[in-house]
Order: sequence, then structure tokens, then C-alpha cells
Amino acid sequence: MGKRFGLIGHPVEHSMSPVMHNDAFRSCQIDATYEAFDVGAGDLEEVAEKLRSGELDGVNVTIPHKVAIMNFLDEIDRDAEVIGAVNTIVRRGEKLIGYNTDGAGYWESLVSYLPHDTSALNVLVIGAGGASRAVCAAFLNAGVAHLVVANRTEEKAATLLNLINTKQQSTEACSLAEAKTKLNQFDVVINTSSVGMSPHTDQLPLSLDNLKKDAVVSDLIYNPMETAFLKEAKAKGAITVNGVGMFVNQGALSFEHWTGVKPDRSRMTNIVTNKLGG
Repeated sequence: MGKRFGLIGHPVEHSMSPVMHNDAFRSCQIDATYEAFDVGAGDLEEVAEKLRSGELDGVNVTIPHKVAIMNFLDEIDRDAEVIGAVNTIVRRGEKLIGYNTDGAGYWESLVSYLPHDTSALNVLVIGAGGASRAVCAAFLNAGVAHLVVANRTEEKAATLLNLINTKQQSTEACSLAEAKTKLNQFDVVINTSSVGMSPHTDQLPLSLDNLKKDAVVSDLIYNPMETAFLKEAKAKGAITVNGVGMFVNQGALSFEHWTGVKPDRSRMTNIVTNKLGG
């Protein structure tokens, strides 16, 4: 009998992960399946027991369980510890180990659009949720000059930075209104919030009136593939990057943790973009 992997979260019915991973298993000739499980907060212990017993061989974790699931694991990888969230669980013997591939997956998707030397970059991250933590950790790891987190609730942005800025790098929390006034200072602008996601595709997380012409603007949303935020940024002369790359790369890194095999990222990208109608 083949191995069983899956995604736990709520809701999960619209996830692209099963179609992407099942194709990767087939193309890598690995006898395994992947399915999405809609799991409530009270069922996380049961999922951990299924992993320990071998009923499941590994899972991805999505909203809203990335933090709470850590209570049921034996070890947390350093990246996941810094980010404060887990998106991948691997069973090694009787131990359950938590990883976070979001930050590394995001960085892989963005780095080719950035200058070779990233140490002079001024970066604005919009949003202060779990995805923002992973993105901020990736930029701090790259040693950027200055990182600003803008959020509707400024206190939440400050809390996030206090948690992950362990080396006391140059960071700042601000309101969305303040970020808007100094937008022309930023070389890279990233939306990690859900504003602009289908079905509310006309919404912008932040006005781009003051955007630097040659800025790199990234949106973690991949449905739609080109958000209103990215459309406006492109119209203003920015380089734009959608969320498909991060989604594919974080999934590919999870796949490697489970199998020891590197899947074909181009093939995974094609699967996702075709499914999205791109």
C-alpha cells in the first residue's frame, strides 16, 4: 500500500495542493497519494496520532493551524522556530518534526528579480499574519538594509517584528496610512494580506500612488494570478511577481522533506497555472 500525505486546515476545499502533489508523485514514480483534510482546531491531536501510527506519512499545515499544531510535535526546525509557525510535518521513526518551507519557498520565487547584493534594499511588507512572518524572516536572513511592516493594527506589526528580529536588525512597524506616504522609499513592496484575493478581486491592500517606478512589487495571492495590486504596480512601471512561485516552491520543499526527491518545479508551476486558467 502506498504512502498517504495530505493538507490539514480550514477551509481546504479550494486548495491546489492535491492536484500539484499527486502529479508530482506520479511523475517521480513514487507510490503515494495526497488529499486535503478539513480539520477543526479540536482535531489536531487526532491528526498527530494518525501521523505517529503511520496512518498518515506527512502533512502540510495551512490556516488556521500553523501555530497550534506545534504543541503536538516532538521537534521544531530552526526556521519554523524563528517564524513561529509550521507548514510541513515529517515523521522520522516515532518523532514528528515540524518545518516551515514558506520563507525559503518565497525567497526562491523572488530572488531572481532582486539585485545580486540585497544588503541595500528597503523593504515594505504589508500585513502581519503568519505569511508575513515567513516573508520577513526571509528578508532579515538576507540582511536587507531596512524592513518595514505595515498593518491595519500597528501593534500587531510591532509584535511580529519583536518575535522574529532576533539579531536586532533595522526594522520598523507602521500603519497603512503612514506606509502610503513614504511608499517611494521602498525598493520592494510585498502584500502578504488576503486583500485582493478571489472573490474580492477589485480591492487593494494599499494605494500605490507614491510607488517608486522601478520597484519590485510582489503579491502572495495566486488566485487571481494578477491581482488588482499587481496590475496597478505594473502600470506604474514596477516589476511584478505573483504568488504562484511561492506556492509551488514551498510545496516542492515539503515534497523533498517527505521523499528525499526533488520534484520538477516547472511541471508543478504548469499544473497550478493551468488549473487557475493562466
